[in-house]
Amino acid sequence: MGLLDGLMGNATKADINEVEKELEVIIAENEKIELAFKLVRDLIVFTNTRLILIDKQGMTGKKVEYLSVPYKSISRFSIETAGHFDLDAELKIWISSAIEPTISKQFRKDKSIYDVQKALASYVAKP
Repeated sequence: MGLLDGLMGNATKADINEVEKELEVIIAENEKIELAFKLVRDLIVFTNTRLILIDKQGMTGKKVEYLSVPYKSISRFSIETAGHFDLDAELKIWISSAIEPTISKQFRKDKSIYDVQKALASYVAKP
């Protein structure tokens, strides 16, 4: 169901070895990729030091934005689950003392948003 989930906009766990190869040019020397989720073409990556959001843009996906957020900079986050008529779930992340969420990611009506939220909670709560 991985391909079908990806096409439907559902987040699926990504293969760590593939993500490591894709991100080897931006990963620091002592940094380790620990968990990753694929959302259509985009990625949400948890390393031992930061959250990396990868946004592949354009038809070919050649243009890529890498947004790095140190866990200590995340002040709060929320999830909004999908309802009967609203089929999208949403993850919102606030950085430092921002009033509005700095990051907002849409998910389809599935349970994967809970997995992403659990991972985010465990990484942000690390000392």
